[in-house]
Amino acid sequence: MNTLVDENRDRDRAQTEQFVVPSASVIEAADGYTLEVEMPGVNKEGLEILVENNELTIIGRRSLPKAEGALLHHESRPENFRRTFELDPSIDADKISARVDQGLVTLTLPKAEHVKPRRVAVS
Repeated sequence: MNTLVDENRDRDRAQTEQFVVPSASVIEAADGYTLEVEMPGVNKEGLEILVENNELTIIGRRSLPKAEGALLHHESRPENFRRTFELDPSIDADKISARVDQGLVTLTLPKAEHVKPRRVAVS
């Protein structure tokens, strides 16, 4: 896995919010990588993606509906999501894009031009 060198869960940082680490998948293609992160209950407004010092941080805050009446049983967790990855230098961080659809966050991580294969013309 060339894209995500190491996962950093910010163990040393004090956090005031409780976060759950979401499941993620990485898919490699010739021109880059696709990172899919499962964040059920997160919409576009609740999504925050930061790139800083070769780290990609994805934070998803859920907007869960309030239940009317007395809650008798509850299995889903109320915590928000957070996952941080260290980016490989081959990724062009300025061209990262993201979308969210039904709780699946999909990031496109293109490879930098200098690492893509190229053909050399013979004269």
